[in-house]
Amino acid sequence: MDLKDRQILRTLQRNGRMTNQDLAAEVNLSPSPCLRRVKLLEQSGALKGYSAEVDAQAYGLPVTVFVSISLTNHSEKVVKNFEQLISRVDQVLECFIMTGTSDYLLRVVVTDLADYERFVRNHLQPIEGIGSIDSSFVYGVVKKTAVFPLF
Repeated sequence: MDLKDRQILRTLQRNGRMTNQDLAAEVNLSPSPCLRRVKLLEQSGALKGYSAEVDAQAYGLPVTVFVSISLTNHSEKVVKNFEQLISRVDQVLECFIMTGTSDYLLRVVVTDLADYERFVRNHLQPIEGIGSIDSSFVYGVVKKTAVFPLF
């Protein structure tokens, strides 16, 4: 991947709905080579798809919670079970495997505190092998972007 490919990806991260003509102008290419590069980026898997950024509050999910999970042990059975079950929960937007004091970090969206309690009781507590659940509620956002830095 070269600098021009990164420019294309970065521009599409800002606006995935732009036309190829506009994209080509933005990255200083003619339309045909630009489209060819986009197709190659799609085929290689570097460009995974296109989506809409939706405001969570307007959607009705104004509460974001980061949930740190520690497992009681790291046997293959416990890890696979946790990962399979958590991947099916719609409220979990992201699940990261972590180093440090916790094993996983989840980004969860819910309607309110009562909804979060239901989420914990119905989706987390029943999972065997969870040793601790630590919740941090977001009360403001300083920066949020999906646009990678250009290097």
